[in-house]
Amino acid sequence: MKLFKIITILLAICAIQACKTDKTNNLLPISAPKPIVENIEFGYNFNDYVVKRDTIKKGESFGEILERNNLAFSKIFKVAEKTKDTFDIRRLQFGKPYTLLCSKDSLQTPQCFIYQPNIEDYIVINFQDSIFAYSEKKPITYIEKEATGIIPNNSNISEVLDKQGLSVQLAYKMADNIYAWTIDFNRLQAGDKFKVVYTDKYIDDSLYAGVHNIKAAYFEHKNEPFYAFEFLTDSVKGIIDYFNDDAKNLRRAFLKAPVQFSRVSSRYNLKRRIAFYGNRVRPHKGTDFAARVGTPILATANGTVIESTRKGGNGKYVKIRHNATYSTQYLHMSKRAVKVGQFVKQGDVIGYVGMTGNTAGPHVCYRFWKNGRQVDPFKQKLPEAEPISESLKITYLDFIKPIKTQLDNIQFAQENSLEFVSNDVITQIN
Repeated sequence: MKLFKIITILLAICAIQACKTDKTNNLLPISAPKPIVENIEFGYNFNDYVVKRDTIKKGESFGEILERNNLAFSKIFKVAEKTKDTFDIRRLQFGKPYTLLCSKDSLQTPQCFIYQPNIEDYIVINFQDSIFAYSEKKPITYIEKEATGIIPNNSNISEVLDKQGLSVQLAYKMADNIYAWTIDFNRLQAGDKFKVVYTDKYIDDSLYAGVHNIKAAYFEHKNEPFYAFEFLTDSVKGIIDYFNDDAKNLRRAFLKAPVQFSRVSSRYNLKRRIAFYGNRVRPHKGTDFAARVGTPILATANGTVIESTRKGGNGKYVKIRHNATYSTQYLHMSKRAVKVGQFVKQGDVIGYVGMTGNTAGPHVCYRFWKNGRQVDPFKQKLPEAEPISESLKITYLDFIKPIKTQLDNIQFAQENSLEFVSNDVITQIN
């Protein structure tokens, strides 16, 4: 009996020891806490706040947004007063995004308001400790790319680009900015081919913001080659033109139309009769281009804005003086985008198509003045754009040598495949 008890005790001790050993051998290692990754946006670490994102509702004000989020009216008034010289809070636009950074407590008191008027710019109104406001831009990156294309039967350049998932802005820029006076893009032929070196624009390294510019292009139309190279001719006014490989300007002094891809709905006609006015002669001294409300209206040539106002049947309009001989006027705008005294370049947006003044439908009435008299722009022998100066010509020809070599070395896609090929050149321009 005693022996049995001793054996039992020994077995129990062994079991306890084995259990201890097993626990020791199977202890899980204590894992280190995962580091908190900073979430930086607009210069703030969003991990430190309760983040609320929304868009401006129709008729909604800055004060209503903050009051709805438990900020006292007295504080809102103080914020508006202290930041009015930097940003006018009445300029909040319907549909634009904003971000509200709030305290991480039960009250979630607003501490910072960030407004984005467009995809590039943002305005910060900070009222955590001291009250201040400032405007800033998101980081922008430009990626240089190369592309080639061959036009198939019964197609056009826009369809070729779109089919390959590339921006049709390339087609618009080539058609309107570069080859508007040398190639009719509505009459391209099967087998016409092109090469282009351009830069795409990205915001925050990921958000695609379209084609920034075309550095150089080669277009072979009806077996005739057309080179084009971008070149800054006036650094003070920021004037950029496109010249060919012989330093000849590819553009004319005036664009054919103030809106892209529009149609002429009414021509200049001094003998026009209107039934509404008893079939009496009512001269039409402008050329009407029909387009949707909100379509950008472009300055047809470089010049200085001499009028930007609203008057009678003209509605909202802009008038530009190009030189001592020529001026242009753009009527019936929904919104004007330039001010008197402002210098504008050919192709700059100066307003948007509307129906203000006497008009039966959305269009821009384009009026062309020569020596103080309104004339038909389609019947004028318009001057060519300014040639490159002799002092710049040598500089230009040296400048385009490596770019022309780059263009010439780009290989076309196989002609029988009629495909569009795009290659990214890993060149980042900040």
